[in-house]
This record gives sequence, structure tokens and C-alpha cells, in this order.
Amino acid sequence: EHEETGLLLQPLLEGQDYGAAAADGTQCPSVSVSRNNPAKRDCLVVAVLCFGNLINFIDWFIVPGILLDIQKYFRLSDGRTGLLQTVFTLCYMLAAPIFGYLGDRYNRKIILGAGIFFWSGVTLGSSFITESHYRVFVLSRGLVGIGSASFSTIAPTIIADLFEEGKRTTVLSIFYIFIPVGSGCGYMLAAGVAKSTGDWHWAFRVTPCMGGLALLLLILLVPHRIQRKTAAHRALSISGMRGGADEKPEIHRTAKTTWCQDVGSLVKNCSFVCSSLGLTAMAFVTGALGMWMPLFLYRAQVVQGIVPPCLQDSCNSSNSLIFGGITIGTGILGIIAGAEAARRLRKMNNKADPLICATSMFISSLCLYIALMVAQTNILSTFIFIAFGELFLSVNWAVVTDILLYVVTPRRQSTAIALQILVSHLLGDAGSPYLIGAVSNALQARNTPSLQWSFWSMQYSFVICAFVGVFGGGFFLLTSFYVEEDRREAQR
Repeated sequence: EHEETGLLLQPLLEGQDYGAAAADGTQCPSVSVSRNNPAKRDCLVVAVLCFGNLINFIDWFIVPGILLDIQKYFRLSDGRTGLLQTVFTLCYMLAAPIFGYLGDRYNRKIILGAGIFFWSGVTLGSSFITESHYRVFVLSRGLVGIGSASFSTIAPTIIADLFEEGKRTTVLSIFYIFIPVGSGCGYMLAAGVAKSTGDWHWAFRVTPCMGGLALLLLILLVPHRIQRKTAAHRALSISGMRGGADEKPEIHRTAKTTWCQDVGSLVKNCSFVCSSLGLTAMAFVTGALGMWMPLFLYRAQVVQGIVPPCLQDSCNSSNSLIFGGITIGTGILGIIAGAEAARRLRKMNNKADPLICATSMFISSLCLYIALMVAQTNILSTFIFIAFGELFLSVNWAVVTDILLYVVTPRRQSTAIALQILVSHLLGDAGSPYLIGAVSNALQARNTPSLQWSFWSMQYSFVICAFVGVFGGGFFLLTSFYVEEDRREAQR
């Protein structure tokens, strides 16, 4: 009787193991801290994942933090400079579906550890590349992107396994706070190390040490397996259908599906598709801002006569330091505000999440446009409006991911995140750094070379981002029309 009841309940219990079950069906032994104090275990796992996310995004933004030094060292145009971040993002997004497929089927702890080891090693190796090997440097950035994809694809699904829906938004908010914190630290670390050592190469020798620590913590503190926490599993444990009352049920995949079947199901999910397109617009804007904003601010200051043109080996890094600080502060505040707004407004409106995302995108686009327009006359106002623009962009990070996690069935979540990464980066920040640089090059080529046109070309190309942000807000509005129905379908 219990066996028949268990079979009936299996559709409710579809989930994913932290590590795939052994081929013979045997289970790995539980970690002692998991049985004695699961809450402590969960906190340790989240802490390790947050530390890994911090290092991940520090590595992302080391190059923009010392962009002027790298541009001078390799003697690059704006277009070729933007190619560095474009190659990184292309490799990142192409690797994401592979890791999504692996994460839904194999041991995620091993995949995370291998990814951290790989990207840390490549980052260290890139610090020894000489000025005559620009292509090797570009290749190294692409390889770092592959390693980063393993972490960004799999880590959120582990959090989804650890926490129920009520707590998941809060924990995801903590996890995603380390996107702006890591990004800002990347600017500040790169600029600070380059300034203190007089050699920008040293900026690439700090994070590999942090990566080694993260790998050690992953091995020591994260258990080999993790169990999904849902109401169905608690009921199953209490009823004793699978073990005693004190024993937590292990979750196993009950339906084998191909990657193509998973993708086919996801593209029919209107909430997933529209929110992914909204995230794509966010990625386009953040990718362009992250790559070019410190350099744009520098050119604005040169035109205003605040700083002289850089003629030394090591250029002024104050804009990277300030922009990094703004990114950290607005990121933390924005993510916390977004999570709290979502928590409160959901009680009044089931469509609150996509409506919050849409509103914040519209306001962010307006702030960015104003910042670009006042840059030549008032640099302080530019910093203020950039800060507000980043603040409202950051509101969406955790909310968008939470939308995905409740409109997609659990056993497709790694694949869904991987597909979302692929689309958002392919149409978003994979091309925006190069596009902004290429448009800037084209405008400079059509006019007499001057410091003024160097600034204007970047300013005019940046306006593209403001309009893309408006389209992103429109896609989040479309999401609000479908989110209730898709959520109920995922629960069924």
C-alpha cells in the first residue's frame, strides 16, 4: 500500500539530487552535520556559494577596472577593447547550457569545484601574457568565462533545493547581493593593485588565491548530497513512507527527459520567455555600463579639464574606484529593496514580481539617459544619476531568478537557468561592450580626431542602452499577463 501511494506522490516529488544517485541505486552516506543541525549545514552551504559568487564577479570586472591600462598596453581601439568582454561573455553563455545539462544529471559539487579550479588557474596564467600576445589574452578571458558558467548555472539551483519558496527569495537576495559586491570589488581591487604595484598584471594574481580558498571550503563544508525541502517531502517523512520519522527522504529523478524535450517545454512557458527577454535587456545595459562607464567618466573629465589626458604608463584609476564603490552600495541596497518590495507586494498582487521589474527598468533607463546628457557639464550629477540607474537595475536580480524558480518545474531548473543565461548573454552583454565600442569607433572615424569627439562618440553610443532598457521594461510587463497561470502549471 505504501509503495502504491509513493508512486502516486512521485510527480510531486520530482527534484534533483545535489549529486546524482549511483548507478546501482545506492545512496551516499549523509554528512553528520546534516542530521544533527540541518539549519547550520544550510547556512554553511549558502556561505560557501556566496563566497564563490563574490570571486566569480570579481574576475568578471577586473578587466574593466584597469581598462585604460590594458588599452594602452596592447594599443587597442575602442572596438578591439570591447572584444575582450564580448569573448568572455560568448564563451560563458555557450558553456552555460552544457553545465545546465550536467547539473540536472550529475554531481553538482564536483562540477562547481572543477569550475572554480579552472577559472582561477586561467586567471593566474593570464597575468603573465606579454604585449605581443593580445590574442592569447583574449583567449584566456574566454576560458575564464567557461569556468564562471559552471558556477552561475548550478549554484542557484542548490539554493532552490535548500529552501522553500517563502525563504528562497531572501536567500537568493543574499546570494545575488554578491553580484554587485563582486563587480564593485573587481573594479576597486584591479585599480588599487595596479596603482600600488605600478603594474596592472598583478591585478590578475589576487583572485586565484581566493579561488583556492573557495575550493577548499567547498570540499570541507558542502555535503555530497542535498535533499529538496518542500511540503510534500515533509509530509512524506512524517508518514514514514520512506524510512523512519527522523529520516529525511532522498529525492531521485523519476522521469528521464532529453535536453531537447526540456527546452521544448520551456519555450512554451510564456512567463519564462518574456522574463528572460527582460533579463536580456538588463544584461545588455549592465554589460555596456560595466565595461565602458569608467572610461566614459574619464573622457568626460578630460573634456571638462578636471584631469589631464593619460600619458603615463599607469593611468588615473579614481573613476574605477568610485564606480566600484557605487556598484557595491547601490547593488546591496537595490537587491534588498527589491526582495522586500516583492515580499510585501505579493500579499496584495500575485503579479507583483514582474511589475516591480518593469517599473525599475523604466526608471533606470530614464536615470541613465539623464546621466549621459549632463556628463559634459556636471560630473557630480553624472555620478548621482548613474548611481540611481544602477540602484533600480539591481532591484531586479533576485526577483527575476525567483520568477524562474516558481514558473519552472524543479527538475528543469538547471536547464532553465542555463537557457536563460544563453539567451540573455547572446542578445545582451555578449554584444553590447563590442557594439558600444564599434559605434564609438565609427563616429570617431567620421570626424576629426579630438578629445571632444572621443567623448561625444562614447556618449552617443551609450544612448542605445537607455532605449534597450525601455524594451526590457516592456517585456516584464508582458510577463505579468502570464505569470499566474504558469505558476499554477509548474505547481501541478
